[in-house]
Amino acid sequence: MKPTKHEWRKAEKQLYIPKTKPEILDIPTLKFAVISGQGNPNSPFFGEYIGALYAVSYAIKMTLIKLDDQPEGYQDYTVYPLEGVWDITEEAKKIKSDVLNKDDLVFDLMIRQPDFVSDEFFDDMLTFAKSKNDNPLLDQVMFTCITEGKSVQMMHIGSYDDEPESFQQMEKFADDNNLIRKSKIHREIYLSDFRKVAPEKLKTVLRFGVE
Repeated sequence: MKPTKHEWRKAEKQLYIPKTKPEILDIPTLKFAVISGQGNPNSPFFGEYIGALYAVSYAIKMTLIKLDDQPEGYQDYTVYPLEGVWDITEEAKKIKSDVLNKDDLVFDLMIRQPDFVSDEFFDDMLTFAKSKNDNPLLDQVMFTCITEGKSVQMMHIGSYDDEPESFQQMEKFADDNNLIRKSKIHREIYLSDFRKVAPEKLKTVLRFGVE
């Protein structure tokens, strides 16, 4: 019998398909392909970062399908969604302003990888991706484990520019539950393709750490 394909939208709803109201959850340690950068995500360069992550992520998926000797625990899967962890530069933090200058943004973009992907296999696939793709940012892609731990999250539906309204709900929820937001750093998980979906219909998981 052919093993079932792991579909994160169905199998991991708690992590990726939350409700449109805040909730508390504990995020386990997960593996990611990560690339770091700075600047306005509306700039043309931003797509190069995303392209680098997808190049190595699909190299991993497609090579694993073809391998005769697949790693222990292997299961075919749907490539995970793009995620971003966002902050601002240290210089921008010194300026007290309610207006965000997107040129001051600092980000870690990432795509989760299945648990059975090893460091060695990732390095091999990164080398393979470089041989097929001339994106210079592939040199900056790293493989790492991340533990978010206790977090508050919710589904935001609408434009990215309207996210502050959802964060206000999340911060009030945290306060009502005697939780303190660790920092202004937050995570976004992009469930919609902004190139194809109207801004008012975009679905984005918002999450920040609490204690």
